[in-house]
Amino acid sequence: MMISVFGSERFRLIGILGLVMALALAMAAQMAFANQIDRFAGTYTGSVSFESGGKTIQRDLNVKIAPTKAGFTVDWTTGTYRADGTLKAKSYSVEFQPSERDGVYGAAMKNNVFGKAVPLDPMKGEPYVWGRIEDDTLTVFSLYVYDDGEYEIQQFDRTLVEGGLELKFKSMRDGHVHRELGAYLERVEG
Repeated sequence: MMISVFGSERFRLIGILGLVMALALAMAAQMAFANQIDRFAGTYTGSVSFESGGKTIQRDLNVKIAPTKAGFTVDWTTGTYRADGTLKAKSYSVEFQPSERDGVYGAAMKNNVFGKAVPLDPMKGEPYVWGRIEDDTLTVFSLYVYDDGEYEIQQFDRTLVEGGLELKFKSMRDGHVHRELGAYLERVEG
């Protein structure tokens, strides 16, 4: 009788140790993620000029990167000045959550019928968005599939540099570079 009591105590202890180790590994993974995104957290602002249709276009750029409980968000606004001097602004906000791949994050842009945040559906004309962190660069990709089946991939590389971010934007349509832009974004908060 004493042997079985001792045996069950040993199994209970092994179970408790296993649970403690699993929690420690989960906490270590969460801390590693937090260290990755915390370096980018902040608000950044800048501008870019480029030629389009024989005209020089100036865009104001703002981005905010913030950790969340389950991942992080990237909010950005581009502002273009109209001929009458008024500003036309477009804003985007994407929440990212860690995937099963190290350093790769899925966009959680809508909730499914079960209330789980999931990516949008490119076959419905919605952008499929994902991100990755590699060294000092946070990259956001957006894939668009057009009604005729052609596609566009936009890539936003945001690299940490002294005092802010270096932004490199590339748009590719059906495998051909459509537009490339670069700008420096100064950290104004964070």
